Amino acid sequence: MPFLFSGPGLPYWRLSGYYFFYFAFIGAFSPYFGLYLQSLSFSAWDIGLLMSQMQLMRLFGPNLWGWLADRFGRRMAIIRLAALAGLAGFTAFFWVDRLGGMLVAMAVLAFFWSAALPLVETLTFDHLREERGRYSRIRLWGSVGFIVAVLGTGAVLDVLPLNGVLWVCWGILAGILLLAAVLPDVPAVPHPHGSLAVRDILRQPRVRALLAACFTMSAAHGALYVFYSIHLADHGYSKAEVGALWSLGVLAEIAVFMLMARLTRRYSLRVLLLASFSVAVLRFLLIGWAVESPAIMVVAQLMHGLTFGAYHAASIAAINLWFPGRAQGRGQALYSSISFGAGGLLGGLISGWTWDGIGPGWTYTLASAFAVAGLALVWRWVRGDVAVDAPGEAKAADPVP
Repeated sequence: MPFLFSGPGLPYWRLSGYYFFYFAFIGAFSPYFGLYLQSLSFSAWDIGLLMSQMQLMRLFGPNLWGWLADRFGRRMAIIRLAALAGLAGFTAFFWVDRLGGMLVAMAVLAFFWSAALPLVETLTFDHLREERGRYSRIRLWGSVGFIVAVLGTGAVLDVLPLNGVLWVCWGILAGILLLAAVLPDVPAVPHPHGSLAVRDILRQPRVRALLAACFTMSAAHGALYVFYSIHLADHGYSKAEVGALWSLGVLAEIAVFMLMARLTRRYSLRVLLLASFSVAVLRFLLIGWAVESPAIMVVAQLMHGLTFGAYHAASIAAINLWFPGRAQGRGQALYSSISFGAGGLLGGLISGWTWDGIGPGWTYTLASAFAVAGLALVWRWVRGDVAVDAPGEAKAADPVP
């Protein structure tokens, strides 16, 4: 029912549609592309190396594109270019099957694909203006897209060969291009501290600690995103069951997104972050050592609501307010680069190295150790907080004692 979500001048369904297709690509790509690479006889290290290109390009891609958008004010042109070039880069997978060619194709795809989301995040917040609490109601459609893609792709691959994942991903990328073409731009929201330099913001201990904690959380998830499907398949789970477990995690994420405005009125973002990191410590131990139990895997996937849903919503809210005005685009780019880029890259590469060397159990134990490090960072230094008093109204809160 559009009237529940949209408001005057808010292109709710176009923004939601973009998130739907963007995360649908992740839902088709992350769980199943590793299985496709395995079918081509790539080693665990090669698979980790290839999949980590997505994180490698997030190290510098979003910062470059964010700087270009701030410098020339052509945000929508960059979003549309990224969609077109990402589709072109993925098309190469239909012809290449050697490591060198796959690395080049993956790098092109990742370089342009990583450019868009931080800019779309700033576009969404600029459309929302003083109604930032409604962000989760738009972002949850990304989670819906992920579920549709992961379940649909799993069902397709139970019938068709594994190279069917190429056609599914290509079609989704075409959908991203279509939505990028119809997204409307909007003037950036003015801010009284809009000229605050990024380097001055980064001098704040809470900002550095949060970014470092985001790095460790993404590193902790590296083994999940690269090897979780392989881990389940090696223990007898069907592709449909793999897709169902991925989808269950995202359903928990959607539930948290729906409740986020209420949660932030009741709990500080610091408390939500501490809960997210604490649950992540347990979750990865369960995945590593209790994979034989479907019931425990269900519980572990329900934990995704906290380890990603609450964690991401709390982190992005803090970044959005701690990097005001013209610093916002670079703040979102830093968040993407340091967490999903550097952290995801490290986690993916380490898991590729340890998977055959010390085994899945200890690989996920190492992921749990990364979560412990993030928990310590939030506990010690993320003291200044952000509170949401009512839906759509955000403000800086007093420091947490």
